[in-house]
Amino acid sequence: MLTGALVVGGGAGVATAALYDSSQGGSGSAGGSSSLPVVDNGNRPAATGSVESVASTVLPSVVALGVSGGGSAGSGSGVILDTDGLILTNDHVVTLGGQIPADQAEVTVSFNDGKKVRATVVGTDPLTDTALVKVDGVSDLKPITIGKSSNLDVGEQVVAIGSPFGLDATVTSGIVSALDRPVEVARDAQGNATAYPAIQTDAAINPGNSGGPLVNMDGQLVGINASIRSTSSGQGAESGSIGLGFAIPIDEVLPIIDQLKAGETPTHARLGIQVADVAGTAGSSDTTLSGARIASIEKGSAAEDAGLKQDDVITSIDDHRIDGSESLIATIRSYRPGDEVKVTYLRGSKESSTELKLGSDG
Repeated sequence: MLTGALVVGGGAGVATAALYDSSQGGSGSAGGSSSLPVVDNGNRPAATGSVESVASTVLPSVVALGVSGGGSAGSGSGVILDTDGLILTNDHVVTLGGQIPADQAEVTVSFNDGKKVRATVVGTDPLTDTALVKVDGVSDLKPITIGKSSNLDVGEQVVAIGSPFGLDATVTSGIVSALDRPVEVARDAQGNATAYPAIQTDAAINPGNSGGPLVNMDGQLVGINASIRSTSSGQGAESGSIGLGFAIPIDEVLPIIDQLKAGETPTHARLGIQVADVAGTAGSSDTTLSGARIASIEKGSAAEDAGLKQDDVITSIDDHRIDGSESLIATIRSYRPGDEVKVTYLRGSKESSTELKLGSDG
């Protein structure tokens, strides 16, 4: 279970960008020749599989997004999906962190070549923090190549690209620090969680990187940068990278993209239960429990049909260990309605398992 503050990184501050700009001018010497010896090795071509090579490949597919509405404004990043102008980003980027409805957002897209155009919001899915916007009349777009996040390994090198604090086309690199890290960043008024089994990376991700790509060393899209761990607890404070960034795995996003493109309301897998964290002992033993306790079960749900009961403690879904309610929600979010899963649970001190077909919130 994660502790500390998780922040979504959609809104880069104007004041920060202004401070950066003002610090660049007004000093320095004019260009000229030097009497000191200089070694000129030439501008060598990027080595295959290097960060330089990946950046050269991916940068034309990454855009900066400016969003305004309701008297508020913010910025984020996006990635080009096709030559028709479809762009993937985060829901919290186009809604300014839930401050405005997506259909009231005024979105401006800035391309790598400097071109700026208005975009329309195609659709959003708050539960997976996914959004699509579209530009029209723009030629020579370069879609990103989509890879498989399931092929990632811990320790594998990755590259993040985006517009942190409004600094367009910023490239950072690092490794995959962890996989299937349960991350919950928000809940709506009905208690539905925005959660996902995240790719954790130490590549620098900052406010404004949200919606931008996390790519492997083949330049393939494997995740959408979405949130960071912050040490700040101050109200309204914007903290920068401390090496704990989180991306939504692209494998989980693709079905949502297809539904949004088709004009459909996205659907999500459901067990049909309300859950809570659990800590205690198993019977009279000294074994400390961790898992998600079933607080209530919906009539006719997948969980009820499979024989699960109130106060059962779910400890794993397939081979995914469940440490708490956040972990269970994020894990179920990685499946699709109709998928069959094995649920391992404790009833008292007895461990059992059952197989069930996940329901749908549609």
